[in-house]
Amino acid sequence: MSKGLRIFYAVQATGNGHIARAMELLPYLQQYGTVDVFLSGSNSNLNPALPIKYRSKGISLFYGNRGGLDYWKMWKELSVASIYKEAKALPLEQYDVVINDFDSITSLACKLKGIASVNFGHQASFKSKHTPRPAKKDWMGELVLQHYATAERYIGLHFKQYDDFIFSPIIKDDILNANVVDNGHVTVYLSHYSDDVVLQSLQACKDVRFEVFSKTKQQAETVANITFKPINNKAFNQSMMTAYGIITGAGFETPAEALYMGKRVMCLPIRGQYEQLCNAEALKDFNVPIVDKLTANFHLQVADWLQQAPQTQLQLTNSTYEIVQQVIETARSLQPAKPVQESLLSEEDFLVMG
Repeated sequence: MSKGLRIFYAVQATGNGHIARAMELLPYLQQYGTVDVFLSGSNSNLNPALPIKYRSKGISLFYGNRGGLDYWKMWKELSVASIYKEAKALPLEQYDVVINDFDSITSLACKLKGIASVNFGHQASFKSKHTPRPAKKDWMGELVLQHYATAERYIGLHFKQYDDFIFSPIIKDDILNANVVDNGHVTVYLSHYSDDVVLQSLQACKDVRFEVFSKTKQQAETVANITFKPINNKAFNQSMMTAYGIITGAGFETPAEALYMGKRVMCLPIRGQYEQLCNAEALKDFNVPIVDKLTANFHLQVADWLQQAPQTQLQLTNSTYEIVQQVIETARSLQPAKPVQESLLSEEDFLVMG
């Protein structure tokens, strides 16, 4: 469609999950009109195949080498004056629909300009008191989840439908249509640890082959039973599809995709990242073991995990089409009526065209 709605889509670029989801959603959104992306953040490792019209360093999370956040780097990168200036400059009034995947600049811009928006994504699910939290809540973490990117409406994504505005995860088409097999290796993505720390922790598991995706490697490199690979969306998907299991942080997209494929998963939450601690709590319902940090005994934890019974498989309750339709209809209902030159498509129309 070359005509239709003018859609502003703000995408948080802290980590890779938001970008990967945006790339998956883009064709669905484009069926409703023209999509302009605002990419906010500066520490993702994926090459975003998106129609980026606006870009900002935003407010990013940075990780150290041993499983935690790098608060000093986060503070150095923060500029309140720049954020306010960028928010005022965003031309949101030119758009029919504003969709915000947890970006504070867009949220501020909407407040300044009196424009309604939909907060859509995993973080939106935490607006519900029914979404799992750890036994000990972090008041600062809760403050961020509740107020970092506010909106008029929230449409959340989570492992289960904990509330009526929460939908099942967006699973990439490559994963939905995957030929899932078991080639015996374990896929590892622990971006909050350095390659050296990961190597030291895994090399004791001599009978297990590991494919480790690294934010620093430019080409594949094998050390004994461990192969380091540069981060690449297609290569990572292929590694997961053919893995025996996946070791990763307690983010959202990767554990969801792994559990959907019926893979066994082990998670190491980023220390100090409250959202990941919440995710870890939810993942316990799928019998996913949660490891606080890499230690000298990690190889024993891995060996025990590999012998355990398969974990609970994640079930989808909504198609991507249905979720996008809900987002678009909710966002349109918030804005003053404007003429739309083409009608919205049915799911059958989309499948035929796509």
